[in-house]
Amino acid sequence: MSRASVLRSDPAEPRREPAAGVSPLSQYVLKLTSRCDLACDHCYVYQHPDQSWRRQPRVMATATLRAAARRVAEHAAAHRLDTVRVVLHGGEPLLAGAAGLAAAATELRGHIDPVTRLDLRMQTNGVLLTPEICDVLVAHDVKVGVSLDGDVAANDRHRRHANGASSHAAVRRALALLRRPAYRASYAGILCTIDLDNDPVRVYEALLAEQPPHIDFLLPHANWERPPPRPDGVATPYADWLLAVHRRWLADGRPVPIRLLESLLSTASGGTSRTEAVGLGFADLVVIETDGSFEQVDSLKSAYDGAAATGLDVFRHGVDDAAAHPMIAIRQSGLTGLSATCRDCEVVRQCGGGLFAHRYRAGTGFDNPSVYCADLKELISAMAGTPAYVPARRQGADSLSREVLDDLAGGRGGEGSARQLASVHVAMVRALLVALSPRAGDDPVAAGGWQLLVDLDVTAPDAVRAVLEHPFVRRWAQRCRDTATEDVSYLACVAAAAAIRAGVDAELDVPVHDGALHLPTLGTLTVAVAADTRTARLAVHDAGFDVRVDGLHHRVRVDAAAPAHWLPARRVRAGGRDLLVEDTDPYRDCYDLPVAARLAAADAVRWTGQLDRALRRVDTETDGYSPGLRALLRAVVPLRPDDSGVQRSAAAGAAFGAVAMAPAPDDAALAVLLVHEVQHLKLDAVLDVCDLFDRHDDRRLTVPWRTDPRPVEGVLHGTYAHLAVADVWRHRSGPAAAAAFRRYRDWTDGALDALLGLGALTTAGDRFVRRMRDTLDSWP
Repeated sequence: MSRASVLRSDPAEPRREPAAGVSPLSQYVLKLTSRCDLACDHCYVYQHPDQSWRRQPRVMATATLRAAARRVAEHAAAHRLDTVRVVLHGGEPLLAGAAGLAAAATELRGHIDPVTRLDLRMQTNGVLLTPEICDVLVAHDVKVGVSLDGDVAANDRHRRHANGASSHAAVRRALALLRRPAYRASYAGILCTIDLDNDPVRVYEALLAEQPPHIDFLLPHANWERPPPRPDGVATPYADWLLAVHRRWLADGRPVPIRLLESLLSTASGGTSRTEAVGLGFADLVVIETDGSFEQVDSLKSAYDGAAATGLDVFRHGVDDAAAHPMIAIRQSGLTGLSATCRDCEVVRQCGGGLFAHRYRAGTGFDNPSVYCADLKELISAMAGTPAYVPARRQGADSLSREVLDDLAGGRGGEGSARQLASVHVAMVRALLVALSPRAGDDPVAAGGWQLLVDLDVTAPDAVRAVLEHPFVRRWAQRCRDTATEDVSYLACVAAAAAIRAGVDAELDVPVHDGALHLPTLGTLTVAVAADTRTARLAVHDAGFDVRVDGLHHRVRVDAAAPAHWLPARRVRAGGRDLLVEDTDPYRDCYDLPVAARLAAADAVRWTGQLDRALRRVDTETDGYSPGLRALLRAVVPLRPDDSGVQRSAAAGAAFGAVAMAPAPDDAALAVLLVHEVQHLKLDAVLDVCDLFDRHDDRRLTVPWRTDPRPVEGVLHGTYAHLAVADVWRHRSGPAAAAAFRRYRDWTDGALDALLGLGALTTAGDRFVRRMRDTLDSWP
């Protein structure tokens, strides 16, 4: 069944097929409120010609929200959209309060998540942000952009309360909240409106101090009828302002993505823009007002009264109707939708005519260049020659410091950097569990597990962390997030495992599947149960646990002799460190290669012996890879052996901390495989929080180690792993080792050149790959 087929439309309303020739819309601004707690004098909603907000309901009604959610889901299903983005907006959306935001997110996710991936966001002035609201944002995976115009003097030129009081301190408190570890996942960035009276470098420094994942500079909304202020005798003051920021940004090593600047640099090399303000990309966005009206992009309110109106609404019209509106369609027509002046301009593919609202002139409408045309030309011209790259998507608050990225990019990465990767992994697992908690509340078994886990996180945090670090807890949580049919009740098994590890008395129901009860990090209990038995009662005590199911009683002593039907996770001491040889966990089957069944005792002994010898070789002959491997590797998953003679191993981003291996011919070969796969774990962990390349770039590269052209991510992974393998062979002796070193070195050398020449790397990615190049070039 396709994802789209699970959409349930209103039974009173026939299913709509996509209109012929309509370009789908994937971005929606949803006006939860139509009032604001600030009185910013540059606000395009309240201070510009369109005053239709006065006729709007103050808050979107539940029925309107539900109708909007259904329309978005209907459109996404009909057009088979992979993702839709909904931005909660206003007015000020925080006026809806924690309960209103939770209700809105629940309604939207309830209709849209079964159909496609919902990227849910919010834009706010931040004044009313509280921990309670942040809890809601994290629980519902809502990313938050906050408006701030710089330091207190810069910000308070415009962003004040109606009584003239400053908003600056309250906004900074909100940003401090979003920087807390518990809330960092919801911190999306800062939006700043340019004011020429504010010093650009001081504004940049003030924004940078808030550690935003990205910065968005917005040209003040203006047009040919209401032109922006310009000092006498200065031809391109807005370009000059942005170029001052650009120079400082480059000098700082581009520490944070700046959307406008990165988009101009990306389009210069044929890449995409991530802002409607520049570039020729489709502007596939529609606004839904509090009364359910479809409107065009609301910056048009700065042009004239009624400029954004469409006459359509969510009750009587589908999104296809809105997409077919002439003023929306023209914003999706690329070069042909621009004025003749723009079409003839040499920088049109970067500028894109500027923001649509900025082109308005009475008599000719929007068939004009941007009122900022001269500034955009100067900005593009002055930025020419800056190395091209495309914008990062997730860098920032929950990313890694430049020092850690540089350390990892060198290939080896110290123990401290590896431990930071591990901490990011645990934080992501926690965020996944928080996101699952509303769904867990609808399942009695999962709800009991959630409550126990919350209690243990206070009384036994080390035990909770030990279970959350297990690679396959994350894999289950991600599957549960992505698949409505995945069993959320497994959360009770996660909690039970933490309680057993802590020796804390507890009693709860746990799920049984196919006659087995799985406890992550501990093992599997097989039980004889009726076909329809789904749960067992588990009681934890200081010596182990008891399980009662179908009238049977099983007692397990975790650290003592256990019954035959208890299959403990194989904890081994290998290479001077504790590891799991994981052959029971139900979520370990996440590789492209088949995993082995439970090992026989003799096979487990052979596995442990070879693993021990291989890890000791890593310690003695890899010149720096051992600390990272020691800090990251939690489990080894045996793969099913075959007769091909090919060495087989694997790593998976969804199973951080685990590598999968087939039996190797000797410990020297196994050592190479371990280093190789741990490199993949490192890079997967980096990519969890930091984009190194444009994920929309679908170009492929030919590499010497594969017959098929590879996507950028595949080349990056292979290059990073081969750099380490070359380093291992570099430290071994003999003709075979020398030949292997040359082969892997040459593979890496060519791939690095290809990656750097493609123009698909982000700022961080370009730096990361150049650090790999530095390592390779440092070898004799």
